[in-house]
Amino acid sequence: MKIITVKDELAGGKVAFEILSEKLAAGAKTLGLATGSTPLTLYQEIVNSDLDFSDVTSINLDEYVGLPAENEQSYVAFMRQHLFDAKPFKQNFLPDGLAQDLQVEVERYDAIIDSHPIDLQILGIGRNGHIGFNEPGTPFDMTTHVVDLAEDTIQANSRFFDSIDQVPKQAVSMGIASIMKSKTILLLAFGEQKADAVAKMVNGPVTEDLPASILQKHADVIVIADEAAASKL
Repeated sequence: MKIITVKDELAGGKVAFEILSEKLAAGAKTLGLATGSTPLTLYQEIVNSDLDFSDVTSINLDEYVGLPAENEQSYVAFMRQHLFDAKPFKQNFLPDGLAQDLQVEVERYDAIIDSHPIDLQILGIGRNGHIGFNEPGTPFDMTTHVVDLAEDTIQANSRFFDSIDQVPKQAVSMGIASIMKSKTILLLAFGEQKADAVAKMVNGPVTEDLPASILQKHADVIVIADEAAASKL
């Protein structure tokens, strides 16, 4: 696990963009993408660049259950707003949170991941160590699945909604085993509130109580953390 410490998230976005550019130049064709505030500086660097993504496929980590794509808080809407509208890809895959049969959707998404091996997976990390929506206690061998979101994740997401009652309680998420199939994993962590999780991810025991700790077992993980997030390393 390679740790890169940067001054702040703006610097982190620039370093992440350099790594992404190198991977694309080396032939990467499939990117695993994340939502939330963490990757925004990276996405802005991409939008401001002259990189061409017309031959690149993206596969997103997750989507809320029950939100239509038109809802501004859906992850489809998020990705369009922050990346896809400005940088068209060859194809973009996200889970369908409105699928009539969520088990069939889970199987469909696993098949997509298997047929489009991810060259570079972008990750954030939750305050409780979750990656994607894989909450503490998620088995390491889990592939795509329907998640009941933890209370602290619902609380963290409530800032994006008018009231906590509007926050979805479930999501379809790429599983930990799915994430671990990625050739390279690039995890971004910004802010003091992530310091405990980052320290345990890097130095703690590998345990399902802290999902991100499994990344210690991956052959190619790069962590970009700002000074605050890296403060307990």
